[in-house]
Amino acid sequence: MVELLPLSDIAPQTVEALLDAAFGADRFGRTAYRIRKGTDAIPALSFALVEAGALVGTIQCWPVAHHAPDGAVTPLVMVGPVAVRPDVQRGGYGRTLMAHMLAAAETKADGALMMIGDPEYYGRFFGFDADATGAWDLPGPFEKRRLLARAINGHGLPIAAGMIGPR
Repeated sequence: MVELLPLSDIAPQTVEALLDAAFGADRFGRTAYRIRKGTDAIPALSFALVEAGALVGTIQCWPVAHHAPDGAVTPLVMVGPVAVRPDVQRGGYGRTLMAHMLAAAETKADGALMMIGDPEYYGRFFGFDADATGAWDLPGPFEKRRLLARAINGHGLPIAAGMIGPR
């Protein structure tokens, strides 16, 4: 039986072990970690997927913002990482986590969604694209085509130049 639980119900060391298995222990140097540095995940949008008592996957969302050169700050929600235990990847668990998070975001997100991810996957299945993100910048290396966003819960996307970082 598969259960979706608040991520806060799972021991932090268990989540970290899953993230290490899915992305490697060197994941902390990635640009996504720089963007959300010093923030805590949003509890209402971060979930764990448990099957037969074992952690199978997690999704975390983070409060970030678009900081425009004119000083305007637009709150955003950074999606990810979406992590699934390597031995069960491609089993639909990531899709289940994303769908559950998106359903919660429809009423609980306090900003549009953004992520660094595969546009073919996240666009096809979840409506993310790079249409609004062309002038955005990140505090580290990234591929422009992988900087994705999606309006949600009445929150639009900034299209002007700006740096994405913590709120």
